[in-house]
Amino acid sequence: MAVDVSQAAGRIGRAVFPARPISWRPHGPAIRRVVLPLAFVVIVFAAWEVAVRLSGVSSMIIVPPSAILAVLSQHYAILMQHALPTLTETVLGFSLASLLGIVLGTLIASSERMRQAIYPNMVLFQVIPKVALAPLFIVWLGIGMPSRLAFAVFIAFFPVAVSTAAGLSGTSPAALRLCRSLTASRWQTFVHVRFPYAVPYIFAGLKVGVTMAVIGIVVGEFVTAQAGLGYIIMFASSAAETALAFAAVLLLCAVGVILYGVVAALEMAVMRKLDAPMSSGDVV
Repeated sequence: MAVDVSQAAGRIGRAVFPARPISWRPHGPAIRRVVLPLAFVVIVFAAWEVAVRLSGVSSMIIVPPSAILAVLSQHYAILMQHALPTLTETVLGFSLASLLGIVLGTLIASSERMRQAIYPNMVLFQVIPKVALAPLFIVWLGIGMPSRLAFAVFIAFFPVAVSTAAGLSGTSPAALRLCRSLTASRWQTFVHVRFPYAVPYIFAGLKVGVTMAVIGIVVGEFVTAQAGLGYIIMFASSAAETALAFAAVLLLCAVGVILYGVVAALEMAVMRKLDAPMSSGDVV
């Protein structure tokens, strides 16, 4: 009876995952995973409030959380108006960085020659001080959105590329040998075995990349933007409006947490679809 190579490769790919010890199912009660971080934040903010009020430090240096919340309430509409371009550009920059990182990671894992040609140069680009290149991006791309997007991509693609390459290169040798014995093509092996195995690694890189994209956009806003949370932080700092600067930072943290949560939710959905483990960074 003829063997369907594609279906056989798919079964091999699914068989790779049960041997791995990390489950995608959350460990511990869900309420504990929510309450404990929130309780820690409340404790930190309460200690901050008490410390500032008892120390009598100038409001130009640091303000209590109550003052930050008051500014958020008073200038909520303006802050949200500036948060929108930061969020939009971060999503665009992260999407481009993810695409570039996955492509480069796939090329690196495709052969030893490609790895030797690409990986050292990629590391060279990564060790270049990022902030030092910001003026060059302005010279090349102007002071608009393209320069900020390029800066975000330049910062965020590396962890995605490295994680993708690690996942694709770490596929079970036994599964690959079995695919070859079934005469599966390289494409069939990639689709049904290597890529599913690499998905948890890819998402681990994406989680790091999304936070790096936020940093890239904000640094770009420091230099070029006339709008965005980075611009608000620079403007408020120069005007000694410390509470406003902290309010913008708090919103920036919210943007980063939301985007990280979206990536984590997408990871859980994909892992459930593949019946595969989540990345080890989520195990608690």
